[in-house]
Amino acid sequence: MTHSEKIREVLITEIKFLAFRPAKPDLKNLGNYYLALGIITAWLAGVGRYWDSPKAELWQYLGLGSVAYIFILSIILWAFIAPLRPENWSYKSVLIFVGMTSPPAILYAIPVEQYFTLKIAQTMNVWFLVVVATWRVALLIRYLKYSAKLTGLAVFIATALPLAIIISTLTIMNIEQPVFQIMVGFGQEPIKQPNIAHVILWLITGISVIFSPSLLVGYIGLIIQRNKILSSAE
Repeated sequence: MTHSEKIREVLITEIKFLAFRPAKPDLKNLGNYYLALGIITAWLAGVGRYWDSPKAELWQYLGLGSVAYIFILSIILWAFIAPLRPENWSYKSVLIFVGMTSPPAILYAIPVEQYFTLKIAQTMNVWFLVVVATWRVALLIRYLKYSAKLTGLAVFIATALPLAIIISTLTIMNIEQPVFQIMVGFGQEPIKQPNIAHVILWLITGISVIFSPSLLVGYIGLIIQRNKILSSAE
């Protein structure tokens, strides 16, 4: 297979993956290609998020935050879900998966601030965030079900617990609002009056803090159950 054929296969598989169509990436032979695609698209999304911002820092203009994001999130997902004994589970495979979810974030590059009032643009950015986050969570659920071979409650907890803990940690550190504002492009022009963005933030934060303990208990129970099943099968 030539270099161009490999790239073509990777791009076609990526499109199928994002469209929730059956897709099985050849990680053995094309793993580095998928990883490169993930890093490049994450970088483009990072650059696009700040290209029209006059007050962004250099590292933001360079898209370094988005590239670091896929590595950090991959570590978190890999570490949290590994005790559930998923199949086909390695840090590199998780990193490739997270990278493959990067293209939707290019929505952030749409310069809505140049065509709409600040209030409308910020509302649109909130909905971009909702779309991208929902899309990625749906892809994670599919990945855990079909690649990691988790089922039922395990898929739910493996999806919800890492996200809930991340949000709860940001809340405890009292930095959930600055992080949220950066994610939706409010960093330079914060909203002074509560609006839909704040409602979404309060709702997500409240749900995460309330349900984190229950999710953690369920997580520990699943680990114990999974280890018993595997031990009896050996």
